[in-house]
Amino acid sequence: MSRLFGSVRARATLAATLVVAVALVAAGAAVLLSLRSNLLGEAGTQAERSARDVATELAVGTPYADLSLDVDDRPVQVVDEDGTLVAASDDLERITGTGVETVEPRPAASPDGTGDAGDTDDADDDDDAGEPLEAGEIGERTTVSDGSATIDGDTEDYRFAAVPVKTEDRGRLTVYAGAPLSAEHGAVNTALTVMLIGFPVLLAVVGWVTWLVTRRALRPVEGIRREMAAITASEDLARRVPVPGTHDEVARLASTTNETLAALQTSVERQRRFVADASHELRSPIASLRTQLEVAAAHPELLDLDGAVEDTVRLQHLAADLLLLARLDAGERPADARVDLAALAREEAGGRAGVSVREDAGAAGGVTVAGSRGQLGRVLANLLDNAQRHARSAVEVSVRRDGDLAVVGVADDGEGMPEADRERIFERFVRLDAARSRDDGGAGLGLAIARDVAVRHGGTLTVHDAPAGGALFELRLPAA
Repeated sequence: MSRLFGSVRARATLAATLVVAVALVAAGAAVLLSLRSNLLGEAGTQAERSARDVATELAVGTPYADLSLDVDDRPVQVVDEDGTLVAASDDLERITGTGVETVEPRPAASPDGTGDAGDTDDADDDDDAGEPLEAGEIGERTTVSDGSATIDGDTEDYRFAAVPVKTEDRGRLTVYAGAPLSAEHGAVNTALTVMLIGFPVLLAVVGWVTWLVTRRALRPVEGIRREMAAITASEDLARRVPVPGTHDEVARLASTTNETLAALQTSVERQRRFVADASHELRSPIASLRTQLEVAAAHPELLDLDGAVEDTVRLQHLAADLLLLARLDAGERPADARVDLAALAREEAGGRAGVSVREDAGAAGGVTVAGSRGQLGRVLANLLDNAQRHARSAVEVSVRRDGDLAVVGVADDGEGMPEADRERIFERFVRLDAARSRDDGGAGLGLAIARDVAVRHGGTLTVHDAPAGGALFELRLPAA
């Protein structure tokens, strides 16, 4: 069960079914209430019409015995101002809801024996009770109530309407007439039955349709999952997940997954090349050092001590470069110290032949950045080493402010950098001059380290044409 509801498809189906169920219950309740209200209103209108018909007859002086009280077999009562039942429908056996539960009329005896009450000299005195009426006038206000009545053995629920009327000879009377609520009960019960039967069927259809739709919508996701599982099992990062042609969120997920796989493949291939190149670079000095030591062991007089020391120093520098690259790849954050780039440039240029430093005289307070002094010094040293290898006679270091950026430029007067190679030179173990010896050119890590350090400090390192015709390397960092 937990596995079933752990599925997005199952949860989506359940959520859609619950939402539709709540909506159906709310809509059904509203429909039932509206239907009942309308039918009760219609019953009240019918009851009022019947009561006013009888009140009209009373207003014109119709005797009680001649009143139309048995139309449509509806219960009718006529009550005087003392609450005495003076007229009622035939066959009325029981009634509730009108306030007068008697069903046998007891009209006051009149002098002529008609059963009608005599004239009342002070007929207007009853105007204080209820709505003031003139003789022969029917009241505008109608009181509505619910009750039940038994007529000729049949008991039903009714809505009663009470209409007051003022007569010339019998004073103020109240007519109660009822309209049956059987239609209202029947309609409401029918609607409720239809809802109780139809709603579960509708919910089942909604759940089934949602299940099918979500299965179709999530089918590409399952394809992506299977392909990712296959890539993980095979370790073949050249494979890609299928991208559906729906141009929706799933398609964008597949595209992003493929982009991630491509970046991962590039990173892994770069790491493999890095390990292979590092192994190759380490093999040469190690082999040379071993050869010298083996020769020295057999013939101590032939020991090339200077060569052994040179190979050892080269190994030391290469190991330091590899360690720094590993720390940069691991995401090591640089220190947050204040570094004066002008002072750092003078320090790194000191003792180097043909290297000059030019500072921006307009930069008040110097040109400082936040970062690691050691790593930034390594960047300048690598740039100066590269410039001196390619310069004909001179290298110039410039330090200036450019808005919110600190800019350090290292320019030489050499042959310059071909535009096609201006990005490739920042790759690891890249040497553009294949004829250049390893001893002169290094391992090809200096510019790669310089750019990685610049990026870690939130800056950039690019190469352009120098004014003197050589190459100009520009290091741009956020100024502190």
